Amino acid sequence: MGVGVEVGWKKRFVSVGVNASVGPQLNAQLEGWLSQVQSTKRPARAIIAPHAGYTYCGSCAAHAYKQVDPSITRRIFILGPSHHVPLSRCALSSVDIYRTPLYDLRIDQKIYGELWKTGMFERMTLQTDEDEHSIEMHLPYTAKAMESHKDEFTIIPVLVGALSESKEQEFGKLFSKYLADPSNLFVVSSDFCHWGQRFRYSYYDESQGEIYRSIEHLDKMGMSIIEQLDPVSFSNYLKKYHNTICGRHPIGVLLNAITELQKNGMNMSFSFLNYAQSSQCRNWQDSSVSYAAGALTVH
Repeated sequence: MGVGVEVGWKKRFVSVGVNASVGPQLNAQLEGWLSQVQSTKRPARAIIAPHAGYTYCGSCAAHAYKQVDPSITRRIFILGPSHHVPLSRCALSSVDIYRTPLYDLRIDQKIYGELWKTGMFERMTLQTDEDEHSIEMHLPYTAKAMESHKDEFTIIPVLVGALSESKEQEFGKLFSKYLADPSNLFVVSSDFCHWGQRFRYSYYDESQGEIYRSIEHLDKMGMSIIEQLDPVSFSNYLKKYHNTICGRHPIGVLLNAITELQKNGMNMSFSFLNYAQSSQCRNWQDSSVSYAAGALTVH
């Protein structure tokens, strides 16, 4: 998967090498987007950010990554939805290192060992890992956000399947103990509404005006429910509107983890900081993908 239309890279510990010219170009892009954003919700304990080509969503994602505090973050859990393989549970990578054009990211084998022992995970094949962009698109941004402490953190990539509500609860419970630790950060990978004939989704509320305004209203309804930190309401919203939020299961896992911690008296809030669309749909031939960036803070 490439970054937008202009650059691409390989992520792997095998000697595929990384195109040397990509690094500086990508670094400059990320720096540019981050420099235009305020850090108002730092330190984030979790972020939701998009995973499309950076041309489309790079500036939106910066709003989430700007809230990361590299001085306290030591482990980064990256939860991405599975786009290519049917998966009813969650899966772990089979490699040790993800390679980015900025620098290599090490997978935390100790945490992987703990997760593996639960019996709740399967292994991604190398092919699945290579094909899936929902985790991959967060690797350069993670590397950039953490560059001042680049030798002091590990990542825990988790591919999230099409989980039932009860499975989202189970995984939420499992991850809640990691979310409770201030040295951990959760990156939840999701785009929002995929609208148009090519996505087989064309919900339109005419009272909102043009199609793109209806899409925005639909997305912001869902975003508002996520901000309420209520997994049941989020599930009900998805059942009612069928909004094509591709990271709905990783979001569900996060919301259930938060619910678990709230039961133990932990006080948290989530705020969305940016919303964007790849294009503005005005007729039935148009299509667009929506992006949102937000951060969870612990009080």
